[in-house]
Amino acid sequence: MHKHQVQEGQIVESGSGRDKGRHFIIYQVIDEDYVTVVDGKLRKLEKPKKKKIKHLILKPQVILKLAEKIKEKSTIFDSEIRGALNVFNKKESEGDEI
Repeated sequence: MHKHQVQEGQIVESGSGRDKGRHFIIYQVIDEDYVTVVDGKLRKLEKPKKKKIKHLILKPQVILKLAEKIKEKSTIFDSEIRGALNVFNKKESEGDEI
């Protein structure tokens, strides 16, 4: 019953909790209320964080390369996750420096 469709590979920002403001990539959609997220640094692929969708700020960006790998169950490395988020985080921090 969410306004936005969530999908694997989508970038999200934590809206609440200890990790508020951190950016993640959706690793798995569990059901209509929960997803697991990873950032390749604090939340690595071997231990993704389960989050309620209502506690996330959904971004329109989807990392298609990672979404395909997740769907195909191909090997993904934490460095790929960090690299994808690094580009996104640089854009965000440039706006903060004004």
